[in-house]
Amino acid sequence: MNFLIDAQLPPALARWISARGHQAAHVCDIELLKATDPDIWEHARRQNAAIISKDEDFVDRWLLDSAPVSLVWIRKGNCSNRALLVWFEPLWTDTVNRLEHGERFIELR
Repeated sequence: MNFLIDAQLPPALARWISARGHQAAHVCDIELLKATDPDIWEHARRQNAAIISKDEDFVDRWLLDSAPVSLVWIRKGNCSNRALLVWFEPLWTDTVNRLEHGERFIELR
């Protein structure tokens, strides 16, 4: 699977995902750090990537798009990068399975 990590999340998350056998890029890795949400959305569409974001604007976009990209919406409050990865790890396998089975919107709390 291919993932695009949004700006509110750490670049370390992209490396963590890549280490588990998936393609992943953080927006800063591909010069989209200052891009608009529509630009990030279209990049994800072109790359067939699921967006991982904390940004509720992507949820609104997902709801209004007739053919939305896959979106993993992180609902974790501010925390250290390490704490985020510790929180994320037990959710990862189920998240990937759900995406592989066609689910296109996943909210993680």
